[in-house]
Amino acid sequence: MPDPQYTHQSVRDYVAAKKRGDRATTSRIVAEVKARFDTRTTDGSEARELFDATMAVTFGEGE
Repeated sequence: MPDPQYTHQSVRDYVAAKKRGDRATTSRIVAEVKARFDTRTTDGSEARELFDATMAVTFGEGE
């Protein structure tokens, strides 16, 4: 079941990938979110939520 605290699909996907230890997917998602932030196609809330998830979820902790 997806974590309800994350409102952005990209962050939910990131959390799932990080929990299963998928470095390729986590790196891709971070790059995509960064690109959206850099080009101002997001309001910054997605990047903030991704940062919070990065700090809260342990790599490879399982689902």
